[in-house]
Amino acid sequence: MLNTPHPVRRRALLAAVATVALACAATLALAVPASAMEAVRCTGRPNSEDDPTAIMGDTQSRITFEATVGDGEGVSSLTLHVPDGTTFSTDDLAVTLLTGDDLMTRNELDYDVSVSGQDLTLDFAAPLEQAGHLNIIVYDVYFPVEGGDQQVGATYELADGSEHQIEGIPTIPVQGVSATEQISRWLEGQAWVQAWNSNRFLHLFFDPTMIVTSFPVVLNGFFMSIAVVAVAFPLAIPLALLLAVMRLSKFVVWRGIATTYVNFMRGTPLFLQIYVAFFGLPLAGISLPNFPLGVIVLMLNSGAYMCEVFRAGILAINKGQHEAARSLGMTSLQTMVYVVLPQMFRQVIPNLTNEFITLYKDSSLLAAVGIMELVMYARTIVASTGSITPYIVAAAFYLVITLPLSKVTRHLEDRVRGHRTRKHAQTAPALAGEKGGSDE
Repeated sequence: MLNTPHPVRRRALLAAVATVALACAATLALAVPASAMEAVRCTGRPNSEDDPTAIMGDTQSRITFEATVGDGEGVSSLTLHVPDGTTFSTDDLAVTLLTGDDLMTRNELDYDVSVSGQDLTLDFAAPLEQAGHLNIIVYDVYFPVEGGDQQVGATYELADGSEHQIEGIPTIPVQGVSATEQISRWLEGQAWVQAWNSNRFLHLFFDPTMIVTSFPVVLNGFFMSIAVVAVAFPLAIPLALLLAVMRLSKFVVWRGIATTYVNFMRGTPLFLQIYVAFFGLPLAGISLPNFPLGVIVLMLNSGAYMCEVFRAGILAINKGQHEAARSLGMTSLQTMVYVVLPQMFRQVIPNLTNEFITLYKDSSLLAAVGIMELVMYARTIVASTGSITPYIVAAAFYLVITLPLSKVTRHLEDRVRGHRTRKHAQTAPALAGEKGGSDE
């Protein structure tokens, strides 16, 4: 080779490289199909009653898988790996080959099906040689209850025995099912629930499954109602005190302003006041968020009612208390702050509790202007289901607050009444002694 001319050595080297390249190409041609199968789509059937596009876990659905088949490819079997935790059935399995330019020609295929764990294998009676789309529909599919992106896997085998994997299969987004929905579905299968719901009245007003599903939704409105009242009620107390003092003032202007305000707020419906605030103020260029605006309206209305409670409590204090305080050198303001108001508050606590109950119930009127409180959440469910049960659930949330507070109110009234009785019993002998002494 040392004596061989340089051009000859170059041609020999090129020939050797070409031979190796042809051998590698032949090997790859045997290992890789002429036209590998590609995923076209992989979807689940939507099954949500609320969202027509959502796929819910633990709810009957189906999987539709479609992949391309090349001309002369010779696919002898295909295995679908159904996502872990997903149950499925092969009873109504649909397997077709879509052919033609528009893929509208459906060719039924002969195959044997076998299942091993989560793997569903189709062995075709004759290898698939015609170009088209292989369409597989798996029915009675129940995705995992917790939901998540579900990945379907697929592998296929050719007539020569080589196995290949289909890449790029899209995931199926599945929404999880809450614990309350699971309980509701369990109740639907109970014989006593079915017998209960067979009565139209019970089904409309006291459906056990609807009670379970609406409870967490209405609970959000309960928290909103409590938040509104928890802010509005404390703010209404100083407003009511100020109005009560103004109404008792000897200054005609203050007394007139307070009297006009109280009469107006007590003489017009709260519903009208809410509408004026939410629809009238924006027209005047005043715009506030719904929550603070709702708090302000309830505060202003409740303040007018509590004003009369405080005024009556102040007038109920014996005038001798005022005279005794003044004799000790106290000013009118000191007498009011240190003598009158402490005694007044003890007497009006039952009435204030009643006012809190009324304010809590009146918060339901805010549903008319879009604030998502108890009634608003319940009305949303009723509109979508046609069942009145969510309103009953909302009523239960009101009773959870009002019944215990009503009992507390009665207890406080008994204590106040008992205190007055004991005080009268203590002062009666003294008064009798004074009367007897004067007679002598």
